[in-house]
Amino acid sequence: MKIRYDPQVDALDIRLVEGRVECETVHLSDRVALDFGPDGRLMAIEIRYASEILPDLKRGIAVENLAVVTTG
Repeated sequence: MKIRYDPQVDALDIRLVEGRVECETVHLSDRVALDFGPDGRLMAIEIRYASEILPDLKRGIAVENLAVVTTG
């Protein structure tokens, strides 16, 4: 799983499954989209205007009971 925030476009991208897979995107709103793989599994969540939806986002994300790997 990878979680990435891009402050330049204010978008939060949560990749639940790694690798490239053709997905069907379901838009819950103009700000939130879900990507589903061919087997129906949830592959990713994209949140646009993330700091408006998640106001505490810029203060950081707490991770509990998961291994944390940082990448450059």
